[in-house]
Amino acid sequence: MLSKSIEKAMNEQIKWEFFSGYMYLSMATYFHELGLTGFAIWMENQYEEEVFHALKMYKYVTEAGGRVKMQAIDQPQHDWKSALDCMEYSLKHENMVTKRINDLASLAQDERDHATFIFLQWYVSEQVEEEANFGDVVNKLKLVGDGGGLFMLDRELGARTFVRPAPGA
Repeated sequence: MLSKSIEKAMNEQIKWEFFSGYMYLSMATYFHELGLTGFAIWMENQYEEEVFHALKMYKYVTEAGGRVKMQAIDQPQHDWKSALDCMEYSLKHENMVTKRINDLASLAQDERDHATFIFLQWYVSEQVEEEANFGDVVNKLKLVGDGGGLFMLDRELGARTFVRPAPGA
């Protein structure tokens, strides 16, 4: 059974994961408006991934004897100065998510909640991938600027698909 402090922290993280998805969907609408369909598709995939993260955590809390309490999600930002600005904002957001996940893993470790600590290792590893993916796009955007390369990068990002990890992964 989860301690009250772990349960509360996991509920906060579930909310944060859903907010992340909501934020990425907001970014998708921004990119659609710019005519950058590939960027929009990339963000729609990111939305699906974040919702998957939230649901995975939701199921864990429930299975571990805790109670999930759904919370209000704040309205995300909906305008940025450029594609680069939007992606840099996303990278900073993922840096915050990484800190939150690490803090949650530290709490589980401090409380000797080994099952939760082990469960959270998937998220710790996932955040390395998240930061790398956003960092890669930011770096490419800096290289191509707002010229024709932006459209090539748009096409590349549009090829992304979200593949839900196998159960137990």
